[in-house]
Amino acid sequence: MKNLSSLAAFIFGLLILNIPLFAQEKILDEAFQRAGQEGFSGVVLVAGEGKILFEKAVGYRNFEEGITLKKDDVFELASVSKQFTAMIVMMCEEKGLLKFDDPVEKYLKIPYSGVSIRHLLTHTSGLPDYQAIMDAHWDKSKVAGNPEILEYLRTYAPPILFEPGEKYEYSNTGYVLLASIVEKASGKDFVALTNEWIFQPLGMKNTAIRSPEEKSKVSNFAAGHLQDEAGNYVNANKFHASDYTVWLGNRKGPGRVSSTASDLLKWDQALYTEKLISQKTLDEAFTPYRLNDGTRSYYGFGWELDPRSPFGKMVSHTGDNPGYKTIIVRYIEENKTIIILNNNAQKDMIKLVEAASLSLYKW
Repeated sequence: MKNLSSLAAFIFGLLILNIPLFAQEKILDEAFQRAGQEGFSGVVLVAGEGKILFEKAVGYRNFEEGITLKKDDVFELASVSKQFTAMIVMMCEEKGLLKFDDPVEKYLKIPYSGVSIRHLLTHTSGLPDYQAIMDAHWDKSKVAGNPEILEYLRTYAPPILFEPGEKYEYSNTGYVLLASIVEKASGKDFVALTNEWIFQPLGMKNTAIRSPEEKSKVSNFAAGHLQDEAGNYVNANKFHASDYTVWLGNRKGPGRVSSTASDLLKWDQALYTEKLISQKTLDEAFTPYRLNDGTRSYYGFGWELDPRSPFGKMVSHTGDNPGYKTIIVRYIEENKTIIILNNNAQKDMIKLVEAASLSLYKW
């Protein structure tokens, strides 16, 4: 939607301009309300140096029951989850449990050689898409997880897409393997490990990798919604296209973290400290990957990197699940943060980062 791009331009532009706080709140509020009138349902949080400058919710937690959305509601993060998977891998590396350049076959039996952990982290592995394999062959009356995904990769062994390190191509398969490698290297369940190593130490009380049963017990869980043929928003799980969130409901690594905007701000601020890992390791996560031909790929360890920002180094990530769109943007040199969580699959959500980048050049 056009208005969502305007919302992004307002937010990012105001972070650059030294406008008084009361004026920021007024302009942001007007932009946010217009976005709501255009159908946006979700939460927007803007922070500077960890201080919340703007945080509001609009829309519905449950459209069918008319339950109003609150700013502390829990959302599915989709691929924003990958930054937590990458963090667990980095913590394992610092604990001496693995090395970034270890070959995957040191930990897992896969029908591909020459793939390293670093290739998985940076989406440069060339591995085929596991979801396509599972969609074609898996009995969807059952729920699959990482062991089943690995089994099907070995059984059907679709060809590798390109030689490891040759180019960047986003890969959910890589992050499934990362979670499984962590379990092998640590001897612990990946879900338990994220709670023990990240969510609990950072006080992220509303954040977890939840099963469908666990989600149903969270009273303030914002359901993802899609439009039916009549244009009404209904629970995304009612659509056949959403079935993979159920029959792949036990997968670990590429998604499944659910959280709140305020919890994500705690995560964001922790990345300015060494509470989880050293600054040296974190810097490596925010460094472009050098491909085999010497060119750079601008995806680090669980983060998209933008070297063009006039506001200093920007790292970000988007997430997209049936009914959900999520974005986190961090200007790490200025300690400014944008978090947007959406639960009715607004088509223009993916344009928010682009619109924000364009707005920066105007000032």
